[in-house]
Parts: sequence; structure tokens; C-alpha cells
Amino acid sequence: MINRWIFLFITIVSVSNIYAQNIEDALRYSSESLNGTARFNALSGAFGALGADISSVAINPAGSAIFIKNTGSATISVLNNNNKSNYFETNTKATNTNLKFNQAGFIFSSVNSNKQSILNKFSGGFNYVATNNFDNDIFIAGSGNTSIANYFLVQAQGVPLDLLQLQSSETISSLYAYLGANYGVSTQNAFLGYQGFIIDPENIDNPENTEYYSNITPGNFNQKYYFSSSGYSGKYTFNFAAEIKNIISIGINLNSNNFNYRQSTFLNETNNNPESTISYVGFQNDLYTYGNGFSAQIGTIAKITNSLRIGVSFDTPNWYTIYEETSQYLETTRELEGLIYNESINPRIINVFSKYNLTTPWKLAFSGAYIFGKRGLISVDYSYKDYKATRFSASSSAYFNDVNSNIKNELKGASTLKIGGEYRLNRLSLRGGYQYQESPYKKSNSKRNLNGFSGGFGIYMGKYSLDFSYSRIQQSENLQLYSVGLTDKATIDSIQNNFALTLNYMIY
Repeated sequence: MINRWIFLFITIVSVSNIYAQNIEDALRYSSESLNGTARFNALSGAFGALGADISSVAINPAGSAIFIKNTGSATISVLNNNNKSNYFETNTKATNTNLKFNQAGFIFSSVNSNKQSILNKFSGGFNYVATNNFDNDIFIAGSGNTSIANYFLVQAQGVPLDLLQLQSSETISSLYAYLGANYGVSTQNAFLGYQGFIIDPENIDNPENTEYYSNITPGNFNQKYYFSSSGYSGKYTFNFAAEIKNIISIGINLNSNNFNYRQSTFLNETNNNPESTISYVGFQNDLYTYGNGFSAQIGTIAKITNSLRIGVSFDTPNWYTIYEETSQYLETTRELEGLIYNESINPRIINVFSKYNLTTPWKLAFSGAYIFGKRGLISVDYSYKDYKATRFSASSSAYFNDVNSNIKNELKGASTLKIGGEYRLNRLSLRGGYQYQESPYKKSNSKRNLNGFSGGFGIYMGKYSLDFSYSRIQQSENLQLYSVGLTDKATIDSIQNNFALTLNYMIY
């Protein structure tokens, strides 16, 4: 028999050095959604050459040097997600709506009284923005021909039976913790499948048996899949900028980034296939991830004429340190000799993984804007982000060789185009925008291109101004239920509606 270390406090936590990250994790923490002040959102974020909005510094740090007054702002938003799913010709939908504090910041602007100086204006400030809101719900249902049993079966093949059987003085919790710490998540899944009677060994009398079969026979499977996530990612920006001879502005941002993400999935599968001893499987997986990192931005805005401006900015990668925890639960219903048994395999273990690092992609942006005096403006931003440069790492980099190779093979650089316009009527400003974001996947059937439009208005009231915006973003993707075994995909059509309200205060 294999000697095992029984963990202390095993009903609470298990520490593991074996990771289970994938491409979706990399993209989740590398992307930013349209979030900022209501004016910024109304123009779809096309502010790279405009400046003079607190959220504009998130695109180009030179934008703060365009301010002529000290300004502060705060934003709240209502975010609504609608997800329509199609799984084996069955349509379902789910919605999620929440109210969030979205943005807060201030910019101080100072004009140099020395007219002979090269630097005629200095600015600096601080801004917080929720770069992503992870609150979301997806519901998938349909009748497929692949069972969740395949998920457990694939991961069990090659695992000695002795590792999956309880020995003297062992419990479900202690063995589950031991397997996670020494063999990883896949062996824990094999253990759950075996203890839940979903799979059995080809040779029950051989402790070294490494081949298994499923107790769920082929046929049709009624499946319901619930996905729920919550959390946010945020960026705290310290900005410094200067204007040279009223022509060129240069700026730098130093960013502290953090995120907090929770995800829960539950699969409900039933069948009445002949000779299948398992008629029901309920499988839950919970994930909690949090991290913090650092990034920087540099940028410049040049006034070609009094009306025409161009901008260039560069975003460094974000260097994250990430911590992760997971837990699982399995329940089954089986029939044996005419009797029905309900099995519950709940290890009550939180897998706490060793910290690891994520380097997100760099981004390069070019912008142009034309200002029609005091009547309005039009602005265009183009950016390129090299998603295939995303990398996971840890103290032993070999852990992430496979996932980094997959990132390089499946992802690519992606372009984003944003167009915004504003028309002023005395104290009222009318705004609109459009954005197009290319899919980061080489194969478009994974996640399709993003399209969005926006609109809004602003009312000026002396020292105060009030802005409102509405933005709508659409994107479709094929969601694969599990990484192995049950790899059937559901088509998800997502629409995100974002209503934002900003209060601005200007100090004369």
C-alpha cells in the first residue's frame, strides 16, 4: 500500500503546488470592458487624442494636461447581462442586473506663470475605475449524447486503483486532500468518480489496476448546466503630465491593479438508459481567485492645428501575482439489486494553490480627433493588443508549459476600433459612439468579434455637470462545458447593457 500523509485540519484546507489554469483564465484577467465616466462611455471610450475627461487618462496619460480646471468626478452604473444559450437545439436564457460604484477620480491642473518656460502646464491626479465587472449568470439545458461520466473516466485512466480506495483510518476528506497536494486536480476528479460509483476498475482485485469503465451506459442524457460568477477587477491610477509650448502633451500613469473573482458551476445530468446503474449525477465546482499587480502607461498628444489632434500611447503588460482556491462536491443516484442509493461525496476541502504569476499583453494605441470649435467633436481610436504574449509562470515554470503553449497556438494579436462624437447645444451635449473589438482567438468559432454602440448626454451647471450614458455590447461564443470528457459546446449570445451616471465638479 502507498504511504500517505494525512493532513492536519483536512476538513478546512489542502495546500497544493499543482495548478489548473487555462486560456479563459488568461483572457479574463487580461481584458478590460467599457467602463469609466458617463461621457467616456457615451463616446465608446474614443478619448486617446481628446483628453479633458478623467477617464481619458486610462487610454492616454497625456490627456490630463488638456484640462484647464481642477476637476473631480464620481460614477455609478447599472449593468445588465442577458445570455441566450443554445445546447442541442434547446434554447435557454439567464439575466443578471446589479448596481456598482464604477469610477472616482480627480485631476489638478497648474499653468506655469513663466511664459518663457518650455513647460507651460503641469497636471497630475488619481483615478479609480472598475475595469471589469464579473457578475454574470448562464443557464444551459439540453439532451446530449455524451455523459459527464466521460469527464471522470478520462482523468482516471492511468491512475492506480490503490490511490482511489480508502485505506485504514482514512476518510473522504483526508484522501481527497492528499491526492490534491501530491497528484493534482485530475486525480481528485478520478477519486470523486470512483467514490460516486460513476466509474469502476477493470480489475477490482488488483491494487495496481489503471484501467476503468463507466457505469453509465451510452444513450441520451438530459443535462442542465448552471454558471454563476461575481467579482470585479479595478485599476488605481496615479497620473503625471505636462504640456510643452501649448503643442505637445506627455504623460505617464503608474497603475496598481487588483481583481477578485468567484465562479460556481453545477451540472445536473439524468438518464434512463438500459443497464445504466447511475441515473443521476450532480457535480459542483467552485473557484475563488484574487490577485494584484502593477502596470504603467506612457503617452503623448500633439496639437497639429487648433482643431486637429493626434495621440499615441503604450501600455506595458500587467504583472499579476495570483492566489487561487477551489472546492468540489458530487452526488449520484444508483440502482443496485433493485434498491436505490443516493450517494453524496463532499470532501469539505478547500484546495489552496501556491501563488503564481500572470503577465498580460502589452497594448499600443493610435488616436485622432477633430474639434469643431465649441460646437462639437469627432474622435477615432485604434489599438492593438498582443494576446498571444500572455504568460503564466511560477517558481517552477514547467507547471505552465502546456497552457503557455496553448495560448501561443490558439490566441493572436487583436485590434480594437472606437469612434465617438459630441455635439453641443449651449449647456446640453449630445453624444454617441461605436466600438469594434476583434476576437483574440485564431479560430473565430471560439469567441466571435465584439460590437457595441453607445449614446448619452451631458448638462453643464456652472461648477457642476451631470452626464448620463447608455452602452450596449454584443458578443457570441461557444462555451465548452468541461476541458476533457464532456467537451460538448453551447452557443452563448451575450448582450451587456450599461447605464452610467457621473457627477463632475470643477474648481475655478
